[in-house]
Parts: sequence; C-alpha cells; structure tokens
Amino acid sequence: MSEKKFKVVILTHGNAGRLLEHLSELKSVEVAGVFVETAASPKRGLRQKIKRSIRYDGFTSTMTKFAAKLLGGGTKGSEEMEDIRENQKKLSEHAERLGVPIYRVENYHSDTTIELLKEMDADLGILDGTNIIKESVFNIFRHGSINLHQGLAPLYRGGPTVFWELFNDEKEVGITIHFVAAKVDTGDIVVQKTLPLNYNFRRYGLDFENFLAEYRASLREPSLEMLVEAVRSISTGTETRTLQDTSQGTRYRLPVRKEKNELLRRLRKRLKAFKAQDIENREGSEINGNFGQL
Repeated sequence: MSEKKFKVVILTHGNAGRLLEHLSELKSVEVAGVFVETAASPKRGLRQKIKRSIRYDGFTSTMTKFAAKLLGGGTKGSEEMEDIRENQKKLSEHAERLGVPIYRVENYHSDTTIELLKEMDADLGILDGTNIIKESVFNIFRHGSINLHQGLAPLYRGGPTVFWELFNDEKEVGITIHFVAAKVDTGDIVVQKTLPLNYNFRRYGLDFENFLAEYRASLREPSLEMLVEAVRSISTGTETRTLQDTSQGTRYRLPVRKEKNELLRRLRKRLKAFKAQDIENREGSEINGNFGQL
C-alpha cells in the first residue's frame, strides 16, 4: 500500500511552469491542481487609468504611452500582458505533460472558485505571483498557505522587489518564504536568505529600470529552490517557523514618479562617488607601479 502523498495547490497568474517542474520531483508531494487567475489587475476606466499613470509614471510618459496605444503601437502594459499570456501557455504545456489539472479562474475569491479549491482537499496552498489573497482563500488548506516574497521580511514587506533596497542603498536583498497571514508579508518565516545587491554603474549607468528588470530575473531560480525547500520541510513536519516582529521594518508600496526621480537623484550622487573612487584607485595603481620600477 503506497504512502499518502502531501497534496498542494499552486495559485499563480501564470509564471509557475518551473515551480511545477521542481515540485513534481518531490516523491512525497502531489500537485493536486494549478489555479491561474486570469484577471491579472483590477478593471479601471480610462480616466482612472490616466490619473493613475500620471501618479506613477509622470505626465510625459503617460502621454507617450497613450499616444502609442491610440496609434496602434506597443506599450509596456501590452508587452507585460503578452509575457503573461506566454507564461500561461508554457505553464499549460508543463501541466499537461505532468498530468496536473489546471484551472483558469477570473477571481480567486468568487464563490465558485472557493468551492473548487475546497474540493481539492489539499494540505497546502502555494502562492507564486498573485495579487493579495484574502483569508477566505489562504486558510482553505489544512496547513494554510505559503508565499514567495522577494524581500527581507520583516524589514522589507510589500514591494516592488529590489526598488526600495536600491533606494535605501542596501548591500543585499532578501528572499523570504513565509506562511500567509491577514496582513501582507507578515506570516511566520519558513526559509530565508540574502543575496548581494551590487549596482554596476559601468554596465547600467543611470538606467535603473533595466538593472531592476535583470536583477529580478536573476532572483527567480534561487526563489523557486527555496520555495521547494519550504514545501519539502512542511510536508515532512520538519519546518522551522520564525515569528516576525512587524514593529521592525516597513510595508512598502509601488513607487510614484516623485520617488523614482528621487532614486535617480541618489544614483547620480552615488555615481559621482563611484567615479571619484575609481580615479583614486587608478592613481594608486599607477603610483604603486612606478614604485615597482624604481
């Protein structure tokens, strides 16, 4: 008689193909289903979209973006939606190959979806790239749910990933796997590690957007490894849970244009210091070289 497997359910917007592959390698774990929420962002009217865009991206960027849309050109938003669709396609292919049921739902919190999640009769929910999930969903599972958070909780809760660490001139970024609680990124920590954060001025100059995109992409694989490690320990009852002291740190939010401009100002200041240090280092090397020739 085979031993009963630990059943998990993945909740995602689509970028969970690699996670599914990793979890399928755990002999004691069964992925009962993957739930893909198709409504990736709240529906907003045109006026609300423009107002929000000006707040976060500035007037000029907003006008450029909407003009491109009117003229039929591509926008950052349309590119992101294309990425989501491509990730969902890849996830479907992985799920089909592994024989894992995949469910596309418009809203995790609808009565229909909640009933379907309950029918999974799963031990653990795994959140990988979702919007905020309410207690009516994350507490459905016997052991609750865990979340992948790219930030050193409790010091850095919320998001977006890396922006605020760079803003504050941190030298490392954290990855945290934690149980889901009512408040964002406050649940007990299961696995946590830090990685160095080194802004390369020679490569990126002041183009912090490109740096953020590439650095975030580099966090994906170590994040998945930690997520699988957490599932493995919970499935065997060997996990260590660390209570968060939420009096420490900050719950960060999406930066507005003013804060992006402030980051740019800070990077200019750091670049000036970097160039001065670079000149000093080169002069020091030349002096040492001259002494060596004496």
